Amino acid sequence: MQSLLNPQGNEPDPELEKPQSPLWSAMKRFPFRDPDFRDRREAAQAGFLMLVLASAVFGVMMTLVLVYCINIPQMAELERYRPNTTTELYDIHGNVFGSFAIERRVVVPYSDIPPVLREAILSIEDKNFESSGGINPIRLVGAAYEDLHSKGKAQGGSTLTMQLARNLFLSSEKTWGRKLQEIYLTLQIERHFTKQQIFTLYANQIYMGHGTYGFEAASEYYFSKHAKELTLPEAALLAALPKGAEYYSPVRNPERALRRRNLVLSEMQNDGKITAEEADAARAAPLGLRLEAPANSEAPYFVEEVRRQLERDYGVEEAHGAGLRVYTTLDLDLQRVANKAVLDGTATYERRHGWKGHLQNVLAQGDDYKHPDWTQPIVVGAYFHALVTEVDAEKMVVRIGMQSATMGPGDWQWTTHTKATDLATLGDIVYVRVTEAGPGGVKVALEQDSGAQASMMAMDNSNGEVLAMVGGRDFALSQFNRATQAQRQVGSSFKPYVYTAALESGMKVTDTVLDTPTTFQTPSGPYTPHDYERGSFNGSMTLINAFAESRNIPALRLADKVGIKKVIDVAHQFGVTSNLPPFLPIAIGAADMTLYEQVGAYAAFPNDGIRIEPHFIRRVVTPDGAPLQQKAPEMHEAVSLDIARQMMILLEAVIQHGTAARAAAMNHAFGGKTGTTNNYTDAWFIGFSPSITCGTWIGFDNRQSLGEKETGAEAALPMWMDFMKVAIADRPDEQFAKPNAPKKQLEVQQATEGVTPPIIVKPFTPEEAYEDDTQKEPSTPAPNKPANNDSALPPNGVPRPKPIVIQPSAAPPPPPQKPKTVTIPQ
Repeated sequence: MQSLLNPQGNEPDPELEKPQSPLWSAMKRFPFRDPDFRDRREAAQAGFLMLVLASAVFGVMMTLVLVYCINIPQMAELERYRPNTTTELYDIHGNVFGSFAIERRVVVPYSDIPPVLREAILSIEDKNFESSGGINPIRLVGAAYEDLHSKGKAQGGSTLTMQLARNLFLSSEKTWGRKLQEIYLTLQIERHFTKQQIFTLYANQIYMGHGTYGFEAASEYYFSKHAKELTLPEAALLAALPKGAEYYSPVRNPERALRRRNLVLSEMQNDGKITAEEADAARAAPLGLRLEAPANSEAPYFVEEVRRQLERDYGVEEAHGAGLRVYTTLDLDLQRVANKAVLDGTATYERRHGWKGHLQNVLAQGDDYKHPDWTQPIVVGAYFHALVTEVDAEKMVVRIGMQSATMGPGDWQWTTHTKATDLATLGDIVYVRVTEAGPGGVKVALEQDSGAQASMMAMDNSNGEVLAMVGGRDFALSQFNRATQAQRQVGSSFKPYVYTAALESGMKVTDTVLDTPTTFQTPSGPYTPHDYERGSFNGSMTLINAFAESRNIPALRLADKVGIKKVIDVAHQFGVTSNLPPFLPIAIGAADMTLYEQVGAYAAFPNDGIRIEPHFIRRVVTPDGAPLQQKAPEMHEAVSLDIARQMMILLEAVIQHGTAARAAAMNHAFGGKTGTTNNYTDAWFIGFSPSITCGTWIGFDNRQSLGEKETGAEAALPMWMDFMKVAIADRPDEQFAKPNAPKKQLEVQQATEGVTPPIIVKPFTPEEAYEDDTQKEPSTPAPNKPANNDSALPPNGVPRPKPIVIQPSAAPPPPPQKPKTVTIPQ
């Protein structure tokens, strides 16, 4: 037989003639031996090619794994990661009043995550978290099957650790490569960290909607409480959010959130974490939201000044994401008083000028309309822009956010209109003041917002700390800070620099000056000024009376005598940085300055001539309590002790018998100066007690007139009085220094070296005459347009710092440091 022949010839094959074993008999039946199969050598080649192909596929897969994972962070880096945490601002009493962040997060340790919340999270997100190695093969296979049989990628099957890996290091793109990276990182995390550490990282990292990250921040936002205080239904609601924080948002989609919360409760019941009775009771409970008040709502303009300084000194990422603790100079109690004083003062001004109407109508926007100030909490005394939803002769129904209120004739009596239909129509936006707010509903009274603005700033004389600041009526509508950014003509509030220059030239407060008609020869031609009341001149007056009554002619005579350049030099000594051109009308206030400059300058008078730069920050520390570098506030002697105390005689006379005499009824040691510009476009009052200097301003951004007789004493002084009567309530016996008393000692916070923000000087075009008390017609000034708004949080394009910390710091705020006493030599 051919098959038994040796391939080399016809001799029998000796191997085939041997007795055959069972194994060999089986091999003979293998297809390779089948005469119908291809040649054995071809089969061997095919097997070799299959082996090479399998090796190549394996090599490609391993290469892909290396390519996708080569740039993945090592676990040693994770131990050094810190999360984006919220920068918090503290007032002088240790109260948190403001914050800002790239990601709003409050890091807490494992012990602060209550068992009910942990069990809710694990029941809905990863039942086998404690026993698994971080990857659930069954869920992964199921998710892969769904991906292969769907047009898109569902990307399901993630365990809690996989979610953590994705949130920490990876993008949200849905690709197989990203999934490989996720699996690799998950295995590394499980290998390097304990389950408690992994859960803590997850609980502090996951996005929870509305800009909040982590369960502690979410608990504070949705329920205004700490996570460790959560009830079962509250914990279940928070556990429902990681799957889709915006999709299941209880604020935007309450019904959807309720269904998801109840699913969490069912899963907890199935896992034996809660009983059927507990589950039923929790499912019957409402969502129970108590949304946290918006951040920075009580001192928004102050917060913005702090934010700008932090960004200048430390950079955007550090200021917004490093979890800094910023101990500011703000007194939150006084800030609330300042807020009320400004809002009430402008409302009083508006009522004084009657109902003007000209309301915005948003009827076309329907139910979609939302006013920017509706994000603020509705409390008694607050002011809002409200939408008119119903109106007839006897009533007006308005809406503020989700709250409705009904007004009757008594709520708009000041307008002198008897019918509501004479005031507003359906869809109009009216301005209202909240008179009652509680479980029984909201009641409001009609006010008016014709565009008048006001600002206020108060500082501690002894150390330059800014205690309160209001930059406008409504931060939601305008972030332009009229206390620090608006340069407005100051009127007679400039005169203290004129009289200081006169005293430095050798004059005494008892010397006389003429208040008679005169014409001054100036480089631009003859200049004939007038006093506040045209045709009224007092003849020879002492400097005390001329200053107290704010007479223009005496101030101009003094400035002309000592030289306007000398007056400007004195103003600069007091810290005024605005451009002051050397023209004589500057002496009666034809100059643009900020309220910030004026308050800082005036505080030097009760400080015995020492000027301290107003500042907003005491110190800044990291989350671990390490102080960051800072520069101490600038201090210098603006004027000698003798001149300062002579000026105090003049400034006190303004209160005792001058233009601000109504403040004398407060029976306290006060000094100050009124100021009003030509045509009543700006009204000022800057005044002080021995301990606090406060300045107020009121006007329109477009520099339209406030109205006839709206002087500093009429429009600005009442706001100052409302603030100061509270500010000095606990200091009833304070007095200014007596003529022969030792020089005052100042308490100034010492700080480390750092960076002080520069002051931007606005170019100035001189106008021709003004004042509190002048009627000379100047050329029409250009509107003082607000500067570009620099208040928004960093855009999304700001690089995000690496997020997460293994051992979160939860140390309490350190106690306020007692300032050191620094004596300024004479």
